[in-house]
Amino acid sequence: MRYMASYDLMETVRNTNQWLGASALAMASYPAFSMFPNPGLNWMAAWGEVTERTFSRIVVKPDWNIPALPGTDGQDHVVSAEISLSRDFGDLLHFKISGRPAPARKVLLVAPMSGHYATLLRSTVISLLPDCDVYITDWHNARDIPVSAGKFDVEDYTLYLVDFMKHLGPDTHVIAVCQPAPLALAATAYLAEEAPDAQPRSLTLIGGPIDPGAAPTEVTDFGHSVTMGQLEHMMIQRVGFKYAGVGRKVYPGLLQLSSFISMNSETHFKAFSDQISRVAKGEAHEHDKHNKFYDEYLAVMDMTAEFYLSTVNRIFQNHEIASNSFTVNGRKVDIGKITTVAVKTVEGSKDDISAPGQCVAALELLTGLPDSKKASHLEEGAGHYGIFAGGSWRNNIRPLVLNFIDENSGDPQTKDKKPANKNKAA
Repeated sequence: MRYMASYDLMETVRNTNQWLGASALAMASYPAFSMFPNPGLNWMAAWGEVTERTFSRIVVKPDWNIPALPGTDGQDHVVSAEISLSRDFGDLLHFKISGRPAPARKVLLVAPMSGHYATLLRSTVISLLPDCDVYITDWHNARDIPVSAGKFDVEDYTLYLVDFMKHLGPDTHVIAVCQPAPLALAATAYLAEEAPDAQPRSLTLIGGPIDPGAAPTEVTDFGHSVTMGQLEHMMIQRVGFKYAGVGRKVYPGLLQLSSFISMNSETHFKAFSDQISRVAKGEAHEHDKHNKFYDEYLAVMDMTAEFYLSTVNRIFQNHEIASNSFTVNGRKVDIGKITTVAVKTVEGSKDDISAPGQCVAALELLTGLPDSKKASHLEEGAGHYGIFAGGSWRNNIRPLVLNFIDENSGDPQTKDKKPANKNKAA
């Protein structure tokens, strides 16, 4: 019960700050105060506006807001996100474009379950839509999932990916971003043994911790500096009475957000101070750079306790993917069984979350895959975010990924073994 009380206490603090911001904005905006102009009231209103927006966004799932896509017919075609397959812990979303036939490239974008919603990949989706028929994994906030739905750990996550790949069929090209890269690799290996006809044509792994020990970072160091008992005691709470998942053990989004912000507290403090100043001067607007970034950054979701703990224990501490010893339902998933799926890895030279070397390690595990179906790319000067959503992605990486997809779009059983586009990582 004390864990539930802790969860409700955090929510109370968040709700109180939201209320204080709204109250300050309302009080400083009284028409009567306009008779006696006072810059202090402008700053009070600005603080209230920024504070209310900040603390209200934390519990709101962002909208996709995908803009209409210009067509060759001179018209804009509306993009709608439709559920293609629904599950308790996540849906398979399809971005359907009205009035346009589906492109030949069918892409499954595997979004991370690492604290933020799948909308974190909004710009990635927008960049792929002109050339691809895009699907994405839309993971649910654990606080909204009743306890009766059961558990959800790394094995369940892997089986969800298996179901999504089966649903889409073998002409699919999978792109896994960051956290799901090792599990997407495991899901493909699972299909190679259980349902080889359902394997995707290609698998692109972007900035994922296939072998966290290959290049240590602060993330990997933290995983080895605590015991699982300590981690569970510090990070896990039970969902409070306000949400449908009441009683479920989770790693709360608010706790995750506090960790994110503490890593760069001075940068965030300056960003909010500058925004309050801009609001007070009338220089800010609804969709300015600050709001656009923080509306997404602040929107965090709870992770199930079993998924968070099993990720740290099995991926980062025991290196089950890196050692090819990962199991699902008691059965070993042999990555060496992948023989037809083309695999490409993408890394950023300045990635401080999944450092260079962690992702490209996947290619060494693919002992049954010919070299002609392996490729890698190291993007110089790119950080973690840049390799899937920034300028490096749009200008350099995206064209390489689309070329890789095109090179491996035929039937892998009958296509000539043509070498893939290789850009070997250092």
